Amino acid sequence: MFRAALPGSLSVVVGGYKAAVSRRVRRAGYDFAWQPRFHDRIVRTERELENIRDYIRTNPERYRANRS
Repeated sequence: MFRAALPGSLSVVVGGYKAAVSRRVRRAGYDFAWQPRFHDRIVRTERELENIRDYIRTNPERYRANRS
């Protein structure tokens, strides 16, 4: 059984953001779609946080390199 998302919860905030961006981008004439789901987790250590930051910084480079 599924429960309704709580107002202000991460799911509601992310869903609202994605809906607003999707509308705006599509109105601008782009064919656009989000990745279907997101994954959240609790960051427990400074090292884990640094690993996540490094992933975010370097991911665009890896993406471009894999598309070539």
